[in-house]
Order: sequence, then C-alpha cells, then structure tokens
Amino acid sequence: MIQETSCGAVIFFLEDSIPRYLLLKYTNYWGFVKGNIEKGENEESTLKREAREEANISKLEIIHGFRHEIEYFYKLKGKIIKKNVIFLLGRINEEDSRKVKISFEHEAFIFKDYEEAQKMLKHKNEKLILEKVNEFLQEYHKN
Repeated sequence: MIQETSCGAVIFFLEDSIPRYLLLKYTNYWGFVKGNIEKGENEESTLKREAREEANISKLEIIHGFRHEIEYFYKLKGKIIKKNVIFLLGRINEEDSRKVKISFEHEAFIFKDYEEAQKMLKHKNEKLILEKVNEFLQEYHKN
C-alpha cells in the first residue's frame, strides 16, 4: 500500500469579528487548501507553499495550538493509497482575502461563515475539522 502525507489549513479572515472561512471548489466537493508534503519540507512550509500555489496567499499567519490529523483511503490507477492529512489554522487579513486567486486545480473559491461553510462541506472529516476550528477560535478569542 502506498502512503501519502499532506498538510492543509483552514484559512480565515475576520469580518466584524466573525471568522470567514476559505473554501476551494474541487471537481465534486468544496474543501480546504492542502497538498502533499514534499522532500525537505515541514508542515508549515508545505502549508505556506500550498496557500501560495492554490490561492495566491503569501501573507499567512499560522495560529499555533491547532493541529488536527485525518486519515482516509482512496484508489488511484488500481492502487489503494492511505492518506494522512494534517490540518493547521491560518489567518489572513481582509485586504488579502480580496487578492485570492485560485490555481488550475480548483474551479472556484468562496469565504463563508461557520454555518454556511458547514453546509457546503461534503466530507465528514472536513466538517469535523471546521467544528474543531470553530471551538478553538472561540476559546482563542476569549484569551
């Protein structure tokens, strides 16, 4: 079995103190920025590279203290692949949210509040990640 490890992030900006989450449209679902960790990269460098490549985000503040890992399997060219994806949390400012441009890998992007984003996400794992991010940010902003 082939094993892959990717790193991604739930990226948001604050609009009137409300987080607005970045969702990217893949072929048949909405999801978050993510990509394979390449040789010589760590989680944060992968995340920053993927944010630049997939969404034209160059000023990403990684919020430390949030890290969530998911695991799933998929089939590619008849081979089963075990995929681990590590999700971090990244913040951009409102001005940079207007500079987002997607790569050829995606069909569209949108920023949504928590409830709207939850409705758009298809995969249970990503819904859970967004739920954990929402809880984390509520505690984070209290402190």
